[in-house]
Parts: sequence; structure tokens; C-alpha cells
Amino acid sequence: MQGSAVAEQVLMRGAGRFFRRLGPRAQVALCELPLTLIVGGVVIAAPAIWPSVLQNPMFISGIILHGILFLCCLLIPWERLAPHYTMVIPILDLFGIFLTRNGAYPIIPGLSLLAIFPVIWLAASGMLARTGLILSLLGPFLISLPPFIAHLPNPTGSDISGILLLPLMMFAVALSIRFASASARLQQRRVKQRDVALRQLLTASRERERLLKTILDATDVGIVAVDPNGKIIRTNNQHKIYQQMAGSEESSVDGDRELMVFSPDRKSPLPPEKRPIRRAIRGETFADYLVWIASGHEQRALSTAARSMTDDDGRFSGAVVVYSDITNVVEALTAKDELVSNVSHEFGSPLTSILGNLDLVLNGSENLSPETLRHLEVAMRNAERLRALVSDLLLSAAAVESVHPRRTDMAGLVQNSMVSAQAQAEAANVDLVADVPAPLWANADPLRIGQALDNLVSNAIKYSPGGGVVKVSARRTDGWVRLEVADTGMGMTPEESSRIFTRFFRTTAAREAAIPGVGLGLSITRNIVERHGGTIACSSLPGKGSTFTLTLPVDGENGES
Repeated sequence: MQGSAVAEQVLMRGAGRFFRRLGPRAQVALCELPLTLIVGGVVIAAPAIWPSVLQNPMFISGIILHGILFLCCLLIPWERLAPHYTMVIPILDLFGIFLTRNGAYPIIPGLSLLAIFPVIWLAASGMLARTGLILSLLGPFLISLPPFIAHLPNPTGSDISGILLLPLMMFAVALSIRFASASARLQQRRVKQRDVALRQLLTASRERERLLKTILDATDVGIVAVDPNGKIIRTNNQHKIYQQMAGSEESSVDGDRELMVFSPDRKSPLPPEKRPIRRAIRGETFADYLVWIASGHEQRALSTAARSMTDDDGRFSGAVVVYSDITNVVEALTAKDELVSNVSHEFGSPLTSILGNLDLVLNGSENLSPETLRHLEVAMRNAERLRALVSDLLLSAAAVESVHPRRTDMAGLVQNSMVSAQAQAEAANVDLVADVPAPLWANADPLRIGQALDNLVSNAIKYSPGGGVVKVSARRTDGWVRLEVADTGMGMTPEESSRIFTRFFRTTAAREAAIPGVGLGLSITRNIVERHGGTIACSSLPGKGSTFTLTLPVDGENGES
């Protein structure tokens, strides 16, 4: 039913457009044409079927009047007249039908039904509304009146039904057409209003589109939106520049295969499945994912982030990937690490010499006075602290440069770390507890992750000066290994825990308790974990201990490798 109604509306709109394209004369002639054709057919058939009607002057007058009216439709310049003047034609049609019907009565029955054509014209015109309804009732009544009068005082049933039913039927037709026309005009107004509203929305949408494009092109980061199949649906000029630098101008993820995209080492080509767009269309959400594009002096470091898009039903509908050029930042950090490494190396030889000579002097301390011995021991302790700092600085630079993940049993690494820390724990009156299933496989560099575990466990013991428990637990979940190192030590404030992985940062409580350290261990640990494609976080409260949570990929798909 709904499809039929839509088809009918389409047909009516098409007919309306055709009718409006015609000139005023053609429109009036087209309205008169059906009645003229039927009257012409009666005239043609009359000599053979009803020859006697051709002798009736009233019938002949009606035929002539119909012919004159049709010629008037074609010859009168209706375009120069007011529209309501055309209503003269259907009114005169009623008079012509009166002549034709009563001139042929009762030889040609049913001619009174021709009144439906001028009635439809009057009702559908939308003009002379009240007059048109009156004429629709009065005209058929007058057409049917002569036979009724002729048979008085004994009219036939046909006369009575004609004088009653024909006017009522024509009035009902006129009323129905009037209602339908009014409804059609109302619907047309609504359609026009909707059309205006849609045009306004389209204009506003185009303005927002231009605004969005201007904003995107004004940003200094590359932005690209892709559908679930990886086809680019929105991008900005900066991303196009990155694409050209990487060697592709393709608009889909398939063009990503030939791009010059490299791992953080700047040399190893990044596998297609680990590239930002490929990860994004798999539904992954990530941030600060470092890749390098292009080669040679044009090579740039890009920090990428991705967020998924969903439709109204919550289904994945695409993703937005953002590229930020951080080449200068990376190069500055690299230069800083190189400076630290070089300075540390330069400190190494003098420190070795100082420590060696101090050791020689202290070994012959029997000839030294107590005060001199005390000063030498102070110098020895500070030289040892300086050597530990240099060692940590060198270790920090090395941890960033060399990470080689492979399939590793985390349970074994945890066990080794617990054994190494046992002596330190006993000295601090701390109990070590491990809850790790064996085997527990992860994609990790055993040397570097072992170093990270040693840092976390050693810190947990060191910052539990009053004794307590250090617990190491691990579980596998959703393609990741989740490892926790929890202690019951002094803890820290939320502000301090948010800065704990910053180089050289130490908590107030640690400084007040004179706990040795330079604040590099956790920074080194974070660098090691992030180079594996994992994450590390800290939750802590003062006096309640701290929990460090470390995650590593199981099979390397989420890491940088």
C-alpha cells in the first residue's frame, strides 16, 4: 500500500509538472478536450444510430455550442486575462449539455452524465469555490428538470431518480474533488516547506563541511578517517604531505603496502599489520605509537594515535588516526641521551682512578690518623655514589638502544629476580612472595625485562624500611601478560605517583628517609617496557604501599619488536 501511494504521488507530480509546462491556451483546451471528444463521437455516430436527433434544433444548438467553446479555448488569449475568466467555459458547458441532453432525450440516454466533466473542472480549479459547488448541484438539476416537468403530474421513476440522484452525485463528486484538491495543495505546501528546510540543511551542511575542511587543513598534524575496510573517507593536507613523503598517494589501506614506514630503529621496515591504519581498522586504540617515514635526510618521526568510531548500534564503523611530527623532539632526546652517554663515559675513567687510589690508601690505613681515615671514607662513599650514578646513566642509554624481544617464560624471570633479591629482602626484614603460573610466555627481551623486574623488586624492598611483604604476581589476559609488583611500604601521594617515572625524580619521603638512589631506575624500567610495546603504571597511597603494574604482549603483535 505504501509503495502504491508513493508511485501515485510520483505520477501526480509528473502530471502536474507536464501540465504546468503547457501554455494557458493549451491548458484550457486540454481541460475541454474530453467533453469535446465524447460529443464529437456522438455526432459521428448519430446519422447511423440516432438519425432522428439530427432534426432536433435543441440538439443541434448544443452541438454547435460545444464546438464554439472548444474553438474559444484555442483562440482566446487566456494568458492576457485573469485566471478566473476560464471558468466561463465549464459553466457554458453545463448549458451546452442541457441543450444536447434534452434535445436527444429519450433517444440517446445517459447524456446527462456528461455533466461530470464541467463539474470536475469547476471543483479542481480551486477558484469560485462556493459558486462551483452550487453550480455542481444546480447545473445537473436543471439538466434533469425538463423530462420531469414534461411527465407531470405522473413522472416516471427514471425522471425522479434523474432529478434527485444526478445532482447529488455530481455534488458529491465536486465535494470529493474539492477535498482532494485542498489536501493535495496542503501536501504540496508541506513538500515545499520540507524542500526549503532540506535546502537550508544542505546549505548549513555545506558550510559546516567547508568549516571542517578549513579547520583540518589549518592544523599542523595529519588527520585521516577510514571506514572498516580501510578506505580513506576524510583527510587533511598535512596527512597528504606525509603520504607523499612516504611514497604513496593512494586513498585506501591497500596503498599502505608500498609506503616507506619504518620501526623506531629507523631502518627496519614496519610490517603492514603493525602500521597505524592497519591497527586502527582492527579496532585497536593506541597513542604515542612511534613510526618513521621516508628515508635519508627527509626521514621524519611521527607519533600516531587512533580512536575507533561506532554507529548508532554500537558497531565498529571506522577509525580516526592522527599523525604528529615529533622529529625535532626525538632528535633532541637522542642528542641528550648521547650527551649523557658521552659524559658518563668520560666520567668513568677518572672515577676508576679515584676509587682505585682511595682503595690503595685505605688498605694502608694503619699509618693514618683517625680524622684522616674518616675523611677518606667520606670521599670513598661519595665516589661510590658518583660511580653508581654514572652506571645508571650508561644503563639508561643502553636500555633505550638495545631491546630484542623473543618468546620468553616470565615465570623463570620472576624466579630469578626473587632469588637475586633474597639477600636484600632478608637484610630489610621483608618477605618475598611470588604468584606466577609456569610457564607464562610473553614476547620479551629476557635481559632487559629481567633488569626491569630487578628494579621493581629492589625498589619495593628499599622503600619498605620497616619490613613488610613484597608480592610479585602475573596473569595472562586478552593477548597480554599482566605483571604486578606490590609492597606494603611507605607509599606516595597521587601527585608523586604520576611523576615517579620521570628521570631523577625522588619522593619527599625517600629524601627525608635518606634512602639511597638517584631516580633513574623507574625511568629505565619504563623505557624498557615501552620499547617492548607494553605499558607500566603505578598506584599508591601514603603509608599503604605501592603497586606497579606492567603489561607485555604475548606474541609480539602489539609490540614494536
